[in-house]
Amino acid sequence: MDFGDSCLFFIFMWFCFQAQVLKSQNVSCNSKDLAALEGFLNGLDSRIDGWAPNSSSSDCCSWVGVNCSGSSGVSGRRVVGLDLGNKGLKGNVLKSLAGLDHLKFLNLSFNSLKGNVPSDLFRLKQLQVLDLSYNDFSGLIPTDTHLPSILVFNISGNLFTGQHPLLVGSSNLLHFIISDNQFSGNTNPDICNSSTQIQVLQFSMNSFSGVFPAGFGNCSSLQELSLNSNDLTGNLPDDLFRLSTLSRLFLQENALSGQLSNRIGNLSNLVDLDLSKNLFFRTIPDAFSKLKNLEFFSADSNRFNGNLPASLLNLPALRLLSLRNNSIEGEINLNCTAMPHLSSINLGSNHIQGNILHVLSSCKELKAVNLARNKLNGEIPDSFKNLRALSYITLSNNTIHNLSSALGILQECRNLTTLVLDTNFQGEEMPVDGITGFASLKVLVIPNCGLLGSVPPWLRNCSKLQLLDLSWNQLGGSIPSWFGILDSLFYLDLSNNSLAGQIPDSLTQLKGLISRNASQEESSSNFPFFSRRSQGPSGLQYNQFTSFPPTLDLGNNNLTGPISPDFGKLKNLHVLNLRKNNLLGSIPDELSGMRNLEILDLSFNDLSGTIPASLIRLSFLSSFNVANNRLSGSVPSGGQFSTFPPSSFEGNLGLCGEFFSPCSLPQSPTQPGLSDEQEERRIIDAGLPFQIGAVVGFLVTVAAGAKWTGAFQEKRKRLN
Repeated sequence: MDFGDSCLFFIFMWFCFQAQVLKSQNVSCNSKDLAALEGFLNGLDSRIDGWAPNSSSSDCCSWVGVNCSGSSGVSGRRVVGLDLGNKGLKGNVLKSLAGLDHLKFLNLSFNSLKGNVPSDLFRLKQLQVLDLSYNDFSGLIPTDTHLPSILVFNISGNLFTGQHPLLVGSSNLLHFIISDNQFSGNTNPDICNSSTQIQVLQFSMNSFSGVFPAGFGNCSSLQELSLNSNDLTGNLPDDLFRLSTLSRLFLQENALSGQLSNRIGNLSNLVDLDLSKNLFFRTIPDAFSKLKNLEFFSADSNRFNGNLPASLLNLPALRLLSLRNNSIEGEINLNCTAMPHLSSINLGSNHIQGNILHVLSSCKELKAVNLARNKLNGEIPDSFKNLRALSYITLSNNTIHNLSSALGILQECRNLTTLVLDTNFQGEEMPVDGITGFASLKVLVIPNCGLLGSVPPWLRNCSKLQLLDLSWNQLGGSIPSWFGILDSLFYLDLSNNSLAGQIPDSLTQLKGLISRNASQEESSSNFPFFSRRSQGPSGLQYNQFTSFPPTLDLGNNNLTGPISPDFGKLKNLHVLNLRKNNLLGSIPDELSGMRNLEILDLSFNDLSGTIPASLIRLSFLSSFNVANNRLSGSVPSGGQFSTFPPSSFEGNLGLCGEFFSPCSLPQSPTQPGLSDEQEERRIIDAGLPFQIGAVVGFLVTVAAGAKWTGAFQEKRKRLN
């Protein structure tokens, strides 16, 4: 090799070295981290948009959800964050992901990942945030979990089993979340001894059981403790009330019991306290005077009794007071002047009496009131007109009277969207005059009052009405045709009244039953709603009124005339009840157009003709009843009809097929009440004239033929 060749060789080698150096300088991702990410991707059954493994570029720091830190040295920048929440990921997480040994933030939440989580993932020393929530991970959390830097630990909404090790030795643990899983075993607050800086502990929605443990009082910096939705029992331990920094305490949906300690007043920084759905009993202690920051207090569905303490009714920051379903009694002397922010009060299902309605009139910020199922009487005071912010009110199951006055006052509450007054005003007249309508009303429920009169005309001015229940009254007259102009109405219950006349065609034009209207917004009230049944005044409970199935219930009235074929246009209708009326004519074949129908009850009418075979196309139909009509022909087979009991068709003597005598093909008309032998004789007798006529015709034909043949032969002889 001469000098020139040697120079070229050294220049080439120098160029290659420099290229390698430049390449290493352009690498933003450490090769070890790149391999870890590629291995993670290989374990998935789905792609990650924005990831380009095995490409000419190894810059994984530019991939979607990947965050790097450090300088671009020879080894490359290190991956410190991986944010892939809600990316539609499917498959398993392989052990290779634990190769990201500089990882501080890992979010794989809201995907469809499954299987066991690699144990090495729980030993990343620099990891501060681990969020694996809402996947399908299963198995056990390793007992040797060691995350010394962890700040946030969230494995909610998975299928993990066993007892969580509680990360003993994680000295900087600030936020520990294992809510909404299938963990079992006992909680162990020893974690407070090893992690004194813990600020948030969330063990909600698991299967932890046993007596509520002592030891949480050692978490001196704790701001939130969530143990709701488990199976914890016993009393609250005394050391729990040492947590002066605690602002949120969620203990609802357990089996905790005993009398609430007056030491609850030591939690002076509490903002949110929820003790609902436990077994606490006796009176609520008069120990709330120091809880100046308490905004939300809920203790629904316990066994509290007696009067409410004065300190609870004078809290300056309180916004929500909810004690539904207890045995609270006596008068409620709310100090609305001292509680200027009170916006929601739920005292339903207690034994409250007295003048609470007059007191509430002074709570100017009230938006939601539930006083149902108490012992209130009298009238709604005129001062309720001052509740300009009032949006929801239910006073059902009391002994309130003067419906005309109540509606006249409440229509002045311009923001009122939900009005529930059932089981009051017994035997009064439905007011017609003096009511102009409710500008914002979406829900009006006044059933089971025995009201007289007719459907009031002022309802046509309630243009935002979505749900109307006037069932179980004594309303007469006809169904007004103007219902068709209520574009948002999707639930109409006029059952169990005395309404007469034909069903107006306008009901088949209700836009809320043709398609779900965008204006049908979700209610923000936490009060329960009940859907009544035609068979009885009780019903199903729904947490939101917009969860009610789209319904048209006109059962148990005196309606006449045919069923309009245009009902088939109501493609959003789920329940159609026309039972126990005087409807006649046939069942329209067009009803098969109600493709979302779940319940169809046409029983106890005067309908005739056949059951349309097209109804088998109603794939969501779970209840069908045409009993006690005058229907005939075969019962349709196939589809949902194979699931309906015989009682759905009884009382129709002309039906055949399923549950009845077989249908003959072709089938001769039959007479009811004849035995098989009599029916056979009837058929023979009916056919006898036809048989005789056929024989006579045959003989006449033969005779005529014989005569014609003889004449032909005689003529032939003469010609010969």
